[in-house]
Amino acid sequence: MTTPAEPTYARRADRMRASEIRELLKLLERPGIISFAGGIPDPNLFPVARVSRAYAEILGEATTAAAALQYSTSEGYAPLRAWIADDMRRLGVAATPANILVTSGSQQGLEFLGKLFLDPGDTALVTAPTYLGALQAFAAYEPRYAVLKPGDAASPTQMRDTASAAGGRIKFAYLVPDFANPTGETLSLRQRHDVLDLAAGLDIPVIEDAAYAALRFEGEDQPCMQALDVAARGSLNASRVIYCGTFSKTLTPGLRVGWICASEAIIRRLVLIKQAGDLNSSLINQMIMHRLATDDFAGQVTRARQHYRTRRDAMIAALEALQIPGLSWTKPEGGLFIWVTLPDGLEGAGLLERCVAEANVAFVPGAAFFTDGTGRNTVRLSYSLPSEDAIRTGIAKFGDIVRSSV
Repeated sequence: MTTPAEPTYARRADRMRASEIRELLKLLERPGIISFAGGIPDPNLFPVARVSRAYAEILGEATTAAAALQYSTSEGYAPLRAWIADDMRRLGVAATPANILVTSGSQQGLEFLGKLFLDPGDTALVTAPTYLGALQAFAAYEPRYAVLKPGDAASPTQMRDTASAAGGRIKFAYLVPDFANPTGETLSLRQRHDVLDLAAGLDIPVIEDAAYAALRFEGEDQPCMQALDVAARGSLNASRVIYCGTFSKTLTPGLRVGWICASEAIIRRLVLIKQAGDLNSSLINQMIMHRLATDDFAGQVTRARQHYRTRRDAMIAALEALQIPGLSWTKPEGGLFIWVTLPDGLEGAGLLERCVAEANVAFVPGAAFFTDGTGRNTVRLSYSLPSEDAIRTGIAKFGDIVRSSV
């Protein structure tokens, strides 16, 4: 068999890697698999009847149907942008629709921001571990990564000198401050101020990925970083924080509606990237999402919080019941993830192979979330999709494999 000829690709193509999470999601098709791999919202929460009714209402009237199925403005559906701006004001950010760009999920927003800021060799500050999808979104722009440690960072001068010696500049700090993917941890108020102070010292933007911020089950709400920065700097147009939001974890991911809230100057630049990328996000999906958000966003969030808290409690109780020396985990106050550190000598990738082969249990090895290949003794567990019974069964099987591997 001859090998198909391939053209010469751009250098950036060599930095593109398949998402371990997306590959693991294929296991969902395997009969009997209990998957703690993807942070996939439970479809039992999707407002299916309301979505169906909204499509019928929009397509049942000639004028709205014609608009919904047509090209639209790159900035996004005006009523939806106005709703998002109102919601940002609830968070303490005095936004207007001019500060909002609708994206095809927040993942597209991250890719746009990588394109906007990164030149080859530039440095992106990211936590360790950090969201794998962000690393994928930035990878094509050939960055160097440095670890962002809130409250425990080198001096701005040292960091700039190191970045310069590597052939570029520090361009931004990226983090998930609330119920982080993958750890489930939340930054304290002091840590949020520390990041903002570091960004001010470096004169760089902060990308605040707020995908899980609405899913708090317990504890005190923390102000979003953009609100803190707006309060300190006087206005959103003076703020260095770029807020990436999404409806995927609260309403439904299938409509692929996210947004970026930032200064008007940054939004204008991002609109140009949006025009070159896909012209505009699906207008009918934006119209549907606007109706869903207007009708019952608060109620949907309350239901999601109650639902996922029960799942989280089931997973923590199941982990505690294992009583395996050296096995530890985070106890998130919200979100969809628990981060597990394995006993000495165990690696997540090898454990996954055994768990899938012998127990029909899947999860994500932790090394995927580090830029330097470390974290091999960690795994990420998501409690969002399996039932409570499946969580208890799956964690018990996971524990059996861990015990037999120590």
